[in-house]
Amino acid sequence: MWRSLASNMLTVLIAALFLLGGLILWGQSQYKTEGPLDTAICLRVERGSNMARVSRDLEAQGAVSSGTIFRLGARYSEKTGQLKAGSFLVEPGASMEQIVDEITHSGASTCGTEIVYRIGVTRTQAEVRELDPATNKFEEKAEFVLGEDEVPAEYTETRQDADTRYRIALAEGVTSWQVVEALKAMDVLAGDPGARPAEGLLAPDSYEVTPGTDRAAVLAEMQKRQELRINAAWEGRSEDAAVNSPEEMLILASIIEKETGVPEERGLVASVFTNRLNRGMRLQTDPTVIYGVTKGEGVLGRGLRQSELRKATPWNTYVIEGLPPTPIANPGLASLEAAVNPEATGYVFFVADGTGGHAFAETLDEHNRNVAKWREIEAQQQNN
Repeated sequence: MWRSLASNMLTVLIAALFLLGGLILWGQSQYKTEGPLDTAICLRVERGSNMARVSRDLEAQGAVSSGTIFRLGARYSEKTGQLKAGSFLVEPGASMEQIVDEITHSGASTCGTEIVYRIGVTRTQAEVRELDPATNKFEEKAEFVLGEDEVPAEYTETRQDADTRYRIALAEGVTSWQVVEALKAMDVLAGDPGARPAEGLLAPDSYEVTPGTDRAAVLAEMQKRQELRINAAWEGRSEDAAVNSPEEMLILASIIEKETGVPEERGLVASVFTNRLNRGMRLQTDPTVIYGVTKGEGVLGRGLRQSELRKATPWNTYVIEGLPPTPIANPGLASLEAAVNPEATGYVFFVADGTGGHAFAETLDEHNRNVAKWREIEAQQQNN
C-alpha cells in the first residue's frame, strides 16, 4: 500500500513539474511575443515608482496582456531595480521584454514634452513641444524669443517636470559670438562658457542636454563635431577645388553658407567663387563686408552703405584679393563639401532672383540683365 501511495505521489509530482515547466515556457513566450498594443503610447514613469505600478498602468492602457508576467519577467531578468523615471515611447506591438528594456536602459525620455532652444541667425527661440505618440509628430505648446519675449507659463511649468527633455538646435550660418550669447541666455545650462571659440569651428547640429549641463562642455562638443566634419570634407575634396588647405576650405564654406539658404544652390555658389579665385577676380560678396562691420557680433539689421562697400577691412572682398583671413560664420557640412566639390560651371556672377534663390551668369552683360530684373522685383515689393 505504501509502495502504491509513493508511486502515485511520484506520478503527481512529475505531472506537477511538467505542468510548472509548461507554465514557465508559456510565460516566457508571452513575455517575448508581440504585444497587444495597436497605437503607440507615451508611458510616464514617475520618480519613486515601481514595477507593480508600471505594470498596472500598462495593463490599463492595453500595452501588456498580463501585469503579473510583466513583473515576473522583469524580476527574472534582474531589471526590477533598474527602473528609470521618465517618459518612454511604447511602439505598437512592443513585447513585454522590449518595454522592460526601454524603461530600464538609459533613463533618457523618448517621448513626452521637450524644450528646444533654436539658435538662429537673427534670434534664439525656446520652443515647448510635446510628441503625440499616435502620429509621432510634435505639437507646439509655446514659443518665445530668449531675452526679448515674456516667458510663458508653459515653459516655466515644463522646466519643473523631471522628465522634460532638452535640445539645442544650432542653425547653419550663425557666428560664434551669437552661439556663446545664446548659451548664456539658456537657464537650463550652467557654468561659464569660457573663451569664445574661433569663427567657423562650431558644428551646426542638434545637441541633447540635461539641466545643469556645463556651457563650456556644450561648446567643446560643438567643436569636436566640426573638427570631424572639416577633416571628412577635406579628405573628400576634388581636384577642382580652388582652396589649398582645410583652413581655406572653412573660410570659403562660411561664405557659401551666408550667400544661400537653398541647398541645391550651394554647389553653384561654390562654382562662382572657385571660378573667381582661379581667374584672380575679387570675390565681391556682401556677407564678408557685413562681417567686417559687425565682427560677427549681432545682426547688421539694414542694408550696406556705399561707404562700407568701399571701406578697407580684412574681410571686405570688394577691396581685398582672394579669401578673407577668417571664416565669417559657422558653416554646415553641406557647405564644407561644396567648397571643395564645386559644380563645373562657367559662372562668375550671381544675384537674387526674387524667389529666395539666385540667377547665375557667365558674362557681365548677362549679369547686368539679371540685376535689372531683381531691381524691378525689389521696386514691386516696396510698392505692395
